[in-house]
Amino acid sequence: MAAKEHVEEIRRTKFSIGGEPNPLTEDLHQAVKNLSAELYAKDVHFLMELIQNAEDNEYPEGVDPSLEFVITSKDITNTGAPATLLVFNNEKGFSRKNVESICSVGRSTKKGLRKRGYIGEKGIGFKSVFLITSQPYIFSNGYKIRFNEKPCQQCNVGYIVPEWVEDSTLSAIQRVYGSSNALPTTTLVLPLKSEKVNPVKDQLSSIHPEVLLFLAKIKRLSVREDNEDPKLNTVSAISISSEKNFVTIKSMDAESYTLHLTADVSGNEDDTECGYYMWKQRFPVKKENKVDVRSEVEEWVITLAFPNGKRLKRGSSMPGIYSFLPTETVTNFPFIIQADFLLASSRENILWDNKWNQGILDCVPVAFLNSFTSLIKSSETAPISSLPNQFRFLPVKESSHAKLNQVRDAIKAKIMNETIVPCESNTRQKLFCKPNEVGRLKPAFWSIMNSAKSLGLSFSNISSHGTYILTFSFDEEKYNSILEFLEIKYVDNEWYGKCIAGSNLVKGVQEELYMQLLVFIADNWSSSFYMTNIKNIPLIKYIGVDGKVNLFSINICANKLLAADSDHISWLINWNTEFHCCNSKFILPAVTQKAIGSCLKKHTLKKWLMEEVKVEFVSVGKYAGDLISSLKTDRKLAVTYAHFLYHSKKKDYLMKHEIQDLCTKMPIVDNYGQVTVRRDGVLVPAKGSKWVELIGSNPWRQYNYVELGEDYTRSVTYFGNNASGEDLVSFMKTYVGAADVPFLSPPNAAVPTLSSPLTKTNAFLLLRWLNYLRKKNVHLPEWFLSSIKNGSWLKITLSSFPGSRPPSESFMLEASSGSILQNGSVLVDIPLVDVKFYGNEIWNYKEDLKTVGVRFENKEACEFIGERLMSLAASSKLTRDNVASILKFIRYLGAHYIPSTELVNRIKQGKWVKTSLGDMTPDNSVLFSNEWKAASQLSNIPFIDQDYYGEVLSFKKELELLGVMVNFDKSRYQLVSDNLKSSSLLTSLSSEAMLLLLRCIEKLRSSDKLVQAVKNKKCVKTNLGYRCPSECFLVTSETKWGCLLQVFGSFPILDANFYGSSIFSMEKELKKIGVMIDFEDAAKEFTRIFKQQASASSIRKENVFSFLECYRKLKKIKLKFPEELTKCIREDKWLKTKLGDYKSPKECILFGADWESITPITILPFIDDSSNFYGNGIHDYKAELKLLGVTTEFKDGAKFVAAGLYLPECSSSITPASSCALLDSVKRLKESASEIPAKFLDKLSQKNWLKTYFGYKRPNECLLFSSDWGSFLKCDDGPFIDEQFYGSRIESYKEELNLLGVITEINKGCQMIASYLHSQSSFERINRFYKYLSDFKWEPADDDNKKIWLPRGSNNGEWVSPQDCVLHDKKNLFSGLLYVLEGYKYDTNILGFFAGIFNVKVHPSVDDYCNLWKKWEASGKQITHTECCAFWEFVVKNLNPETEKTFNKSFSKLPVSSPGSDGIFLSDKRDVFISDDLFLTGLFQRCSRPIFVWYPQPSSKTLTRTKLVDIYKKLGVRTISESAQKTLSNVDQVKLEPVSSKEKFMKRGLVKLILGFLADPNLKLETERRHEAVSRMLGLEAFETVDPMTVKYVLSLSCGDVVTVEAKRMIRWDKQNSKLFMQKREESGGHKSVIEHACHFGEVIAEGILWENEEVVPQLSELIRLGFLVEFDEEAIEFLMKMKNLQIYLEDHDYLSSIFSC
Repeated sequence: MAAKEHVEEIRRTKFSIGGEPNPLTEDLHQAVKNLSAELYAKDVHFLMELIQNAEDNEYPEGVDPSLEFVITSKDITNTGAPATLLVFNNEKGFSRKNVESICSVGRSTKKGLRKRGYIGEKGIGFKSVFLITSQPYIFSNGYKIRFNEKPCQQCNVGYIVPEWVEDSTLSAIQRVYGSSNALPTTTLVLPLKSEKVNPVKDQLSSIHPEVLLFLAKIKRLSVREDNEDPKLNTVSAISISSEKNFVTIKSMDAESYTLHLTADVSGNEDDTECGYYMWKQRFPVKKENKVDVRSEVEEWVITLAFPNGKRLKRGSSMPGIYSFLPTETVTNFPFIIQADFLLASSRENILWDNKWNQGILDCVPVAFLNSFTSLIKSSETAPISSLPNQFRFLPVKESSHAKLNQVRDAIKAKIMNETIVPCESNTRQKLFCKPNEVGRLKPAFWSIMNSAKSLGLSFSNISSHGTYILTFSFDEEKYNSILEFLEIKYVDNEWYGKCIAGSNLVKGVQEELYMQLLVFIADNWSSSFYMTNIKNIPLIKYIGVDGKVNLFSINICANKLLAADSDHISWLINWNTEFHCCNSKFILPAVTQKAIGSCLKKHTLKKWLMEEVKVEFVSVGKYAGDLISSLKTDRKLAVTYAHFLYHSKKKDYLMKHEIQDLCTKMPIVDNYGQVTVRRDGVLVPAKGSKWVELIGSNPWRQYNYVELGEDYTRSVTYFGNNASGEDLVSFMKTYVGAADVPFLSPPNAAVPTLSSPLTKTNAFLLLRWLNYLRKKNVHLPEWFLSSIKNGSWLKITLSSFPGSRPPSESFMLEASSGSILQNGSVLVDIPLVDVKFYGNEIWNYKEDLKTVGVRFENKEACEFIGERLMSLAASSKLTRDNVASILKFIRYLGAHYIPSTELVNRIKQGKWVKTSLGDMTPDNSVLFSNEWKAASQLSNIPFIDQDYYGEVLSFKKELELLGVMVNFDKSRYQLVSDNLKSSSLLTSLSSEAMLLLLRCIEKLRSSDKLVQAVKNKKCVKTNLGYRCPSECFLVTSETKWGCLLQVFGSFPILDANFYGSSIFSMEKELKKIGVMIDFEDAAKEFTRIFKQQASASSIRKENVFSFLECYRKLKKIKLKFPEELTKCIREDKWLKTKLGDYKSPKECILFGADWESITPITILPFIDDSSNFYGNGIHDYKAELKLLGVTTEFKDGAKFVAAGLYLPECSSSITPASSCALLDSVKRLKESASEIPAKFLDKLSQKNWLKTYFGYKRPNECLLFSSDWGSFLKCDDGPFIDEQFYGSRIESYKEELNLLGVITEINKGCQMIASYLHSQSSFERINRFYKYLSDFKWEPADDDNKKIWLPRGSNNGEWVSPQDCVLHDKKNLFSGLLYVLEGYKYDTNILGFFAGIFNVKVHPSVDDYCNLWKKWEASGKQITHTECCAFWEFVVKNLNPETEKTFNKSFSKLPVSSPGSDGIFLSDKRDVFISDDLFLTGLFQRCSRPIFVWYPQPSSKTLTRTKLVDIYKKLGVRTISESAQKTLSNVDQVKLEPVSSKEKFMKRGLVKLILGFLADPNLKLETERRHEAVSRMLGLEAFETVDPMTVKYVLSLSCGDVVTVEAKRMIRWDKQNSKLFMQKREESGGHKSVIEHACHFGEVIAEGILWENEEVVPQLSELIRLGFLVEFDEEAIEFLMKMKNLQIYLEDHDYLSSIFSC
């Protein structure tokens, strides 16, 4: 039949178009409606559906299956479409059956073909195109048809009614496809809906390049856009192709191969090619994972794809899970998982909680382990360095999906138990170990090992130290995340020590590599090696005594090793050998030290060597210093050490200061051959020395002076370096200090030769020695210097006679002055050095002679004379004539211009002057004159006794030189103070004495004595007589505060006429003695008087006005009052108030008109301005009172209002003016910095003084109305302040009212308004209340406030509890249980308020549904189908572990279907069953009593049978198959006919199939148990009967009733008697009889074999059933076992052969 006729036939017969009416047309109409609902309810990805269809299509041989999508802006179909999508597929084309299927609903040609590779399943397929087009076209195999989503006018059916299309469309298609190419077999033309153009383009542009990865058929897929102007193209074109190569079969259940994908993406310059290593493995489907939609599938095929390189991608999407086509699941795994997952309708994700998918995911870890092991170990020729890159496929990163993380954890657990990690091996054989057996090495040690290996060093025992070592190519930083995933850690720190000790890594490598090793240890010392055995292995090189390189361990070498600077290494090594390492120190080899110096990390290495290994890096100087202590008493080493220092200095290895320091410590060999270290000096040999000539013997010996030995005079050579004796001695002189006079340091000993006169030569030798020592700043020892100073070795002359004296008693003066002094001094003779004897050369040693005590100055001679005179005065008093002689000698020295200062200084110290106060020193004596008269009135002064001395006044100048005080000047003020008379004599002083006293106080640094003497004496003349200074005031013409003294009486003032005007210049001194001269002083005294008067309340009206007048005057001149006075006049209580008491100014108020309004409600302290006291005159001083602190303005008196508030009992007497005045006071208090008194606030808060629309209220019971409130409430809705009473002015006090507790903000009045809610009954007002409370998120304080008004008219209703309410009841189930609020007049936002604040349920809760069900259970009535559906839809939607418990506890009955009734009964859940066995279901449905649970008919997408079964099971409902007890009927033994079991059924194929099933490792049946089970079957006696056998099925109900049904049974196994009874099969029974016999046989045999493993009986039963149908043919059985992944083992083969060999 031609295609067009076929289409007409379909239209005529199926849709009654032009033919007989089809009775099924109405059903088709309903089916199409369901299709439409399903199509638009699902989020279908139409593109994936089309690709899926193309994959399921059949293709001709030799054709590469391809699929092409072309979108064009051309309206190809002339339907007005804005764009058209064309789909080209080179499949075989549509068949008649395909066309009939596409014109039907639910008649897919692919149903039940899952096992044959068909991947479609969602029931949508081609019809998904209706999502984007309203008229799809199909051109295939001569068919040219289109469909329309609109119902056909002729049959009222849409979607599936075909219409024939003429050829004009094909030509337009050809132009788009390309006229040079033949159109593919099948073309779909989809004119797009206008709103779908951009979404379709987006889907086309997002096709992933890996879309072909797991498609078995399609090899090429392309997308492009066709526009006349290519610039208009917006779709990203792509062309994808796949190619499989290199297939390797691994086993019966797995295979691997490589797949190559190529993707040409427009505008994409990224990688366009990628190879994928593919692993495909089969797994049997487990019973617990079976689902209805995959009931025919027996095995899972899981494919893992491992991209070899950068994955192909498009955009940011990287799908990780495929179900043949990509999902949108991102796994974060570096491999792709493909399996037959069950998907959401949108294909975006797999169904995570589906048990089928869970079973697949459980198999992924096994597949991964097998594939990964194959990747790593399959290629023996691949270098081990290539393996680490394969480990990138491990799922290191966590997934965002919990289920995938379980897969990840399972993969890790399996990998951790696998020998998979490549390790270092010394053989060509690759070594793999488990991750927990492997360790990593630090990168630096790898570098050392690899360098050592390149030098030929072997590490043959690298894995013999307790850990296998990860291969070098894997132990890199880039693999850190992988290694952390595998939990491969670094080897323990002891390993490194073992490795170094077990190899020749120290001595067997070059120094550069040795340095790397030391640096490695140093870098990791504190963190890794400090506490390890690495300290005990030979590691550090050194030069031994024999000059060879040896090794120390770190523990042993502490403080034994030295290292030097690079320039001195060889020098120190040679000398250390010369010293025979006497200090037990060894030096690092020169080559090692140079390597350290050139090391890049030399600072780190040196620090480690110094701090941890205790290697000391020394300079030549440090080495020399440390060596000293080791020389001990070895004479040879001591001399060698001197040579070492000499040569080191010569080569500039030692600095001068270092030599000097070392030489002070070095041991010396003395002239006795003894080695000594301690010494105070070194002498040259005695022979030929000058010191012997001068001194005669060695006085230094007893003071530890050492004389050098002869060893230092010999010439010696050390490794080519020679030094003569002269050179060495010269060195010792320079640096050790060996010396002779005059270059010898003197000993601390007396020189015996100095006790008698020295020859001229020795005297000059001694002076030259002293001269040298002085110039060298050498300190002369005490005994040495004393012997020179006090020895009589110096020649002198005394009155022209020669003699000798110690230098300390000798003078050496100029010739002229010497004779003058000797001639003028009649009482004293002077010893002079004999210059004639020594010659003028003696003057060259003037400084040295001074050092030893010789005096050269005239003043010294005068001192000498003075001392002699004073000694004379001490022995006997000087007479008047002696004094005259002394004065004359002083005058004589002056006449000859010889200074007499020293003489005078000596003489003036003696008490030899006779005065009025006794004998005094000259400088304590006074020569009286008139200048001293005033002083004599104040003090007792020592005047010289002029009556005794007579002519002494003629020596006034000489007396002044001696210190006698002659004139009275400022320097004499201290004398006056020191000799002050008793204070009792200092009263009523004259003006001159007082002025002198004040000048003394002025000039003296310390005048306390004078001040204290007169301070309390009546010595000051005032207008009131003599008074003590502290009682007096000094007032001048410039004093401006005199008026202050006129307020209270008078004050004593200094008499200016008596003292004269000069007294005014002595203000400072007067103040010192206590006279009050400043305003502060006067103010202080005034303050004292003021306080006295105020405390006695004695300040009269006249005093107040006098003070205020003075205060006004002083303020005008801006005179600043002292703080104490200010405090006094402000704080003392001196102002009388109308309250009758005295108060301080700050406590008073000066009354004014602005105080009128507040007075009725306050008691205030107004100043008494009545005529009885101050009168109105007090108001003249308003400004002064205000300055003093008196409150004069109402605006400043808020604190008084707060303190004096007195609210009357009757609130109605409070006028609005008083209230406003009170609020003004609150405002002022608030604006002030101080806190408002709590007592004041308490008074205001406790009194009902504010008038509201609800009466007088306390502030915290009031609201202040404003325009904001008007949007919600009216002013009379609550206790709002009465604005009509107070006027609009009340709103200006918003802040003050708020402070007092009045609610002024609209968002804060909820609690107040709510408190009036339950007293209302007007729905309009209540609605306003609710609206206000809702908008401002009010929350009730407790449950008592949670009430909801249910109106019954405008002013009636009732208050109900929120627990009894619900907002919505969409299913209309709860009208009898709950108040449904949406049925009242409340706005939607108020309903939301009820839900959020009152916790009203939005929808009935689980408990509500449970209560409803209990109500239904108790009623005993039937419920409707609608009610039951609505109820169980809720249960399905809300089922979780918690609600499951609630439902289980609440439901005692469950719904059962009743075929004869429209209603649904509720029956005890113990007596209802799930119909899981159709056979049993059919039997029990014949009973009159309904026992099977209810299901909706037809099934709803939201309430499927599967979901209900699952819930019923959770609620405790049993299945009919597990509940019905089976009883077999007795067999009539007479009618039984024995038969041969081998002939009838015991075939080899049957036994082989059973053995293969029992060998499944999951059953864990050992060989003996398998054979035992088969033996039970083989031991059966078989019988046939022509009579039917019956089986009874019994159900026991909870009420005690028993329901019994019967059915035929063809096979029975009597286990007790080992007999098998079979009903003889009639050949005429047809296929039904065969399949029935097969089912019974499979079930009986499986139950008999596996009676101990009942859970797997169905699986074996199914296998035996299939085998029965093919009569257990061995070839068929082998194929069946292969498909089911079953096999038998060698022992089973032997057992099988033994059975059937007989």
